[in-house]
Amino acid sequence: MGELLRSELRGWKVWEVLWLITAATVITALSVYWKDDLMGIICAATGVICVVCTGKGKLSAYLFGAVNTLLYAIIAWNARFYGEVMLNALYYFPLQFYGFYVWSKHIDPDTGEVEKKRMTARCRGALFAGLLAAAAAYGLLLERLGGSLPYVDALSTTASVAAMMISVKMYAEQWILWIAVDIVTVFMWAFAFAGGNDSIATLLMWIVYLGNAVIMYVKWNREAKRG
Repeated sequence: MGELLRSELRGWKVWEVLWLITAATVITALSVYWKDDLMGIICAATGVICVVCTGKGKLSAYLFGAVNTLLYAIIAWNARFYGEVMLNALYYFPLQFYGFYVWSKHIDPDTGEVEKKRMTARCRGALFAGLLAAAAAYGLLLERLGGSLPYVDALSTTASVAAMMISVKMYAEQWILWIAVDIVTVFMWAFAFAGGNDSIATLLMWIVYLGNAVIMYVKWNREAKRG
């Protein structure tokens, strides 16, 4: 445990620490100001810390992720975003433990960060073609279940599945998918908020996710090239 803690604290740049503190503080403060409930505030805070730590390549991302995914599944259920519920409860949550195990085997002892890789052009093409087909099929299912914004929900869900999968495999391309997921999901929760849903912290969380994904794509793409 002591070695894990030392590894998690090692290698942070000043701007990375400032980004982590700023993102977590702003989303928590705004959520309290808009009187979101405790579940929404904790979900938003742990989610922001999770994605920043993922971008940094730290194992603690999966610990915060486990808390976030369970709470987010409950919030999504209340909003009738069933694709998000199934994604988080049945896929994200158990994958936190698998991801922790895989990353723990590929931590650079000098930086305390996970190794970073890039996909081949052929793999990227297959990934995006499969993603579009899966989103169309899943959207049809969610539409029949009576879910809100079924095709938007389906695109967010299927892209998230793929992004999490390649995140565990340490590929920089995960951030391209996360950017797409975050744009779609910001729209989805903005629509819900405009319709009377009071989970403002969840909407703010996804806006921060989007900004973080752009920042971390630049970071991972640069560092993966060096590898």
